[in-house]
Amino acid sequence: MDADVLVAGAGPTGLTLALDLARRGIRVRIVEKAGRFSVGSRGDGLSPRTLEVFEDLGVLDDVLSAGMSAPVTRIYAGEQVVWEGRMAEPVPPRADVPYPNVWFVPQWRTEEILRARLAAHGVEIALGAGVVGFGQDDGGVTARLENGEIVRAAYLVGADGGRSTVRKQLAVPFVGETNNDVSMLLADVRVDGLDHACGHGWMLDGRTFFGFTPLAGADDYYVITTQASGIPPTLQGLQHALEAASGRTDLRLRELTWSTIWRPNIRMVQQFRVGRVFIAGDAAHVHPPSGGQGLNTGVQDAYNLGWKLGAVLDGVSDELLDSYQAERLPVAARVLGISSTLLEKHLAGAQDAFERGEETRQLDLSYRDGPLTLDDGSSRTLVAGDRAPDAPCLDCDGRPMRLFTCYTGPHLTLLRFGATAPALDREDVQSYCVGSDLVDFGRHIQDAYDVKDGAAVLIRPDGYIGAITSRPADVAAYAARVMP
Repeated sequence: MDADVLVAGAGPTGLTLALDLARRGIRVRIVEKAGRFSVGSRGDGLSPRTLEVFEDLGVLDDVLSAGMSAPVTRIYAGEQVVWEGRMAEPVPPRADVPYPNVWFVPQWRTEEILRARLAAHGVEIALGAGVVGFGQDDGGVTARLENGEIVRAAYLVGADGGRSTVRKQLAVPFVGETNNDVSMLLADVRVDGLDHACGHGWMLDGRTFFGFTPLAGADDYYVITTQASGIPPTLQGLQHALEAASGRTDLRLRELTWSTIWRPNIRMVQQFRVGRVFIAGDAAHVHPPSGGQGLNTGVQDAYNLGWKLGAVLDGVSDELLDSYQAERLPVAARVLGISSTLLEKHLAGAQDAFERGEETRQLDLSYRDGPLTLDDGSSRTLVAGDRAPDAPCLDCDGRPMRLFTCYTGPHLTLLRFGATAPALDREDVQSYCVGSDLVDFGRHIQDAYDVKDGAAVLIRPDGYIGAITSRPADVAAYAARVMP
């Protein structure tokens, strides 16, 4: 084998997966069909749940340094402000939710941060080397790259975007619709004459929204227009449209670095796995840019798949990999519905089109109905499959710490509530007894988990609860399913 896992596509999904595998000691190769790394802000909104993933992967500090919170946006009629507000008002962190707000980072910068972390693990990305064909057998996958190289790997993951070669060769139906009557122009450009601390927007002809969102770390703006037919994706075309929408000639555009025309091509697959080949991110589901759900959903596809591939490569039954589709397909369908609804509001000019609710933060996503849950009702707050909340506590030496610190890394974590709670004597499980190993000052842990004395909570490597039970045999049986 040339690699344990071959990842096709070096966007956020592929990079997240490669990074998660590399930190587990898995031999991973990641290839990209483009000849250079991508530019453009594109998916610039990182959800709170994605920030939690990035904390576990060790890149959160860089992501926070590179970004900004949601700016105030002003909507104008000419030069008069007729509406001012944010997509969602910022809320303070809580003990169980340390990062409650969306954080805005240009996608090119997010990818750059992930690439640097991946390189620290000794993994480099092959450019101009997309997968152009492959075959699989009982022992692995043989892939042919566009640079002529042949790669043999145990598994192949197609994270190669909405036009995925991997998906097409699998002949997996990409169900949905394309609407050529609607278009959106997206671009990155610099603007002279606008306050970079705010977003700005106008309506053109009463039906086309023309908006500018400031990008962190530069004077650039992310430009988005709805009903963009007739507006050329050029600096001159954008300048003309801005003047027509605003009635102003003092605003000057310069340095157009990226632009694209997006048409509603809202689709998803009904099958995330075919044998030893998987698809993830935009290769499995393509979203409207409204709501910023696409990048975040792809990152969490990768985070769900990574630990399972690692476990199976380490000796767990291959059946574990079937849970990837069972858990992620319903999530992708739900999120696709959210972003589609937001797009419809934008196109209809709805007054609440810019508002974002809790559903866009992705903290409430759960695998309760998936195949990897065990629950005997020992918690009055949580159910197996839910996201494991954070909480402040003290270690046994009295030093402040957080539950998320306990969870960080490619291992499972067992929280034992009381001395009689089930235990797991395994090196690859980090076990803590609440009340002795972790001193629950202020009862934050109990408030978040509300588990009865004598029960335990087993947290998966991806930060979701696998089991809640007071029965030792059940904990042992669950661990045997997901651990070598």
